[in-house]
Amino acid sequence: MDMNLFSSSARWAARFFAAWALLGLTSGAWAQFRVEVTGVGLTQLPVIVAPFKGEGLVPEKIAEIVQADLARSGQFKPLPSASLLLDELSRPDWAALRPLSAEALVAGSVTRLANGRYDVRARLWDAVKGQEKAEFKDSVGAADLRLSAHRVADWVYQQMTGTPGVFSSRISYVTKSAGRYSLWIADSDGQGARSALSSPEPIISPSWSPAGTHLAYVSFESRKPVVYVHELTSGKRRVVANFKGSNSAPAWAPDGRSLVATLSRDGGSQLHRVSLEGGDPQRLTFGSINTEPAFSPDGQTLYFVSDRGGSPQIYKMPALGGPAQRVTFSGNYNISPAISPDGRWLAYVSRLSSGFRLHLMELASGQVVALTDTNADERPSFAPNSRMLVYATQQGGEALMTTTLDGRIKARLAGQGGDLREPHWGPVRP
Repeated sequence: MDMNLFSSSARWAARFFAAWALLGLTSGAWAQFRVEVTGVGLTQLPVIVAPFKGEGLVPEKIAEIVQADLARSGQFKPLPSASLLLDELSRPDWAALRPLSAEALVAGSVTRLANGRYDVRARLWDAVKGQEKAEFKDSVGAADLRLSAHRVADWVYQQMTGTPGVFSSRISYVTKSAGRYSLWIADSDGQGARSALSSPEPIISPSWSPAGTHLAYVSFESRKPVVYVHELTSGKRRVVANFKGSNSAPAWAPDGRSLVATLSRDGGSQLHRVSLEGGDPQRLTFGSINTEPAFSPDGQTLYFVSDRGGSPQIYKMPALGGPAQRVTFSGNYNISPAISPDGRWLAYVSRLSSGFRLHLMELASGQVVALTDTNADERPSFAPNSRMLVYATQQGGEALMTTTLDGRIKARLAGQGGDLREPHWGPVRP
């Protein structure tokens, strides 16, 4: 696949989607996902998640969703639990459970209420000490049972690690099938995908707003790349960048009031800050080709890709413009920067002799490691807690993958026979 971004954003997008057409995509692109977790982490907490009492009478298997979430995080090793008959009011038989060597036990129930809602409850025990640790309560409609299960997993994750979970967050991505391009929103495990937009023209670069209420993206429906902002609850959208030439690669400022995008209105691809309130964009870069902006969490620094040194590399500069400093030095082709929400890590894609591979840099030390052994990795995006990444790749077909930051635990989110691109990880839902 031709990944040369630097002949112009529009030409790159055209080649990008032309490559899709050669893959012979089918309607399976939006089939229900399955999660396949592979790898072994250095330290994984053994946990038992017992089947929730009453879940056989509801549309979702709560315990299975919780188990899959915890396994995908790389922090937990779910143990067999299908034979256990427990709920949040049970008194576990610790002597019988001790041979399983679990460090935590989760049990709960789901009950349909008279008003049609569902009461979801759970309890977490320290299985080593045989002591109760915490309890969970939630009330949701039938459509949010999966969300409630993800909240249970978030609760377990935070109780056991001290770090917020991210399973109740969402991801966005793009598919192409039968001549149509679709922008999808799904749970963090890839399930429950819902179409936000469908078009006969390419859609690229979806980007979540900091509050998770809007998506910015680029659509070619006007026969040129134009940046839109899409309100998720209403489905309403509006144009925010439709200037002469190409308008691409939108990145939200952390305050949610402006975007930085790549515009070629003055000839050549340059970064501009675009206010959502309108007005003339503020040009931030000059000379060379500058694209793929990404903000630091505090909004003070802008990372981006430039060929000013002769080949595509990642640079940083003040978010309001100013002198740029080169950040990547390993390899002669580094693109697609993503900054972790805690500001500690830079993920990016580096071209090697074998292809394009996901890399991770610790910004303080500059130390770089390759996270994958695949050869067509694209567009990494961090989880809200900075502990995982989602990216697109080719691994036995086109796929969305998640990986832990040590690269040891990976989960394939994509089903067979479909092509998925441009993932972006959104914030946790309240």
